Amino acid sequence: MITMRRNSLTMRRNELKFIKFFGPAWLVMMADMDASSIIGAAQTGALFKYGFIWIMLLLVIPLYVVQEVSGRIGIATGKGLGEVIRENYSKKLAILMALPMALTDAVTYAIEYLGIGIGLEVIGIPLILSIPLIYVVHIMIVTKRKYIQAERFLLLISAFLIISLFATLFLRGIKPYSPFYFSPSPQFLFLMAATVGAVVMPFMLFFQASATAIKLKEIGHCKCKDTAIKHMRKETLLGAVFTEILMVVVEMAFAGINVDPSTFASPQELSSVLTPLAGSLSPVIFGLGLISAGFLALVVISLGSAWGVAEALNVKNVNIIYIAESVPAVVLTLLVPSVNLVCIVLDLLVFFVYALIGPIIILGIISRNKKIMGEYASRGLSYFAYWISSIILLIIAIIASLSLI
Repeated sequence: MITMRRNSLTMRRNELKFIKFFGPAWLVMMADMDASSIIGAAQTGALFKYGFIWIMLLLVIPLYVVQEVSGRIGIATGKGLGEVIRENYSKKLAILMALPMALTDAVTYAIEYLGIGIGLEVIGIPLILSIPLIYVVHIMIVTKRKYIQAERFLLLISAFLIISLFATLFLRGIKPYSPFYFSPSPQFLFLMAATVGAVVMPFMLFFQASATAIKLKEIGHCKCKDTAIKHMRKETLLGAVFTEILMVVVEMAFAGINVDPSTFASPQELSSVLTPLAGSLSPVIFGLGLISAGFLALVVISLGSAWGVAEALNVKNVNIIYIAESVPAVVLTLLVPSVNLVCIVLDLLVFFVYALIGPIIILGIISRNKKIMGEYASRGLSYFAYWISSIILLIIAIIASLSLI
């Protein structure tokens, strides 16, 4: 009886430790389910019904494998990826990795602001008023709060995002469509490249390493690396599975809506999918889902990008980077006609495949370096799985995108 009580107490303590550590891996996965991913998944459902489900579920494997390495680097070194590269290789290499990442993240900001813009347009709120306000709120969160305080706010948004997406599928209902489909058509290959491009983005690698290291320092458990890695792996796997399930949920929710098969669905067509069931609330449900997804990703990307640049350049004050990085995206969102937003978002997703090549390579090299990683260096099957997952991910997306030329 006493042994059972001790075991129960031990399990309870472990659960509390996991809950206290929980955050970085989950948030980076939820940020992966951003506005662009929602738009991409909605387009696959609109044009190919449930046909992309098998692809999305298979992508759980490379998503977990790649992000696990990022989290392990943060725990093993107690530093962000940019700082690790600068201290162990060279400042030039750190800049070479960080600045292109910052440029791609500037594009990512545009995606998130465009996604938020689509959601606001659907609801009927003019961009000229709402986007500047979103920018101000975003900057206040990243500059005025510590990581853990910002994390709590983002976890709340992630819960709202999940509820809105599942509500959309619940209202639409499950249809008798096949989850397997393949076609050599340009639209199918383009959306496949966009789907793969949405799986791992450069900011995700920098964010999880930095956020995990910061979280360990802020909760005061820097010496519990073995336990932290176990918790990180559980959280990363949970997040990888859940984010791809959310992709499937969105695809199913928008499956087979009546759009011209030769073109992508407009925001208005996507929002109208629930009109027979939700009436005038249909645009609100779709719009709020996009806005919450875009804002969550916007904050997470901003943190990851600024951390990466600041670490590479050895800059202590990151507030200037926070403030300046997303200004071009705000301007772009206000200038681009909303009718063009969907195509721009999908094109940018395909572009990310190429922007990921450098960070993927350097991440794999660092993970193998025993001087940096110590006993937590990648070896054997885990190292093999990383490179196989990365290569397959990149090859599929690149072949799919090149086939469209």
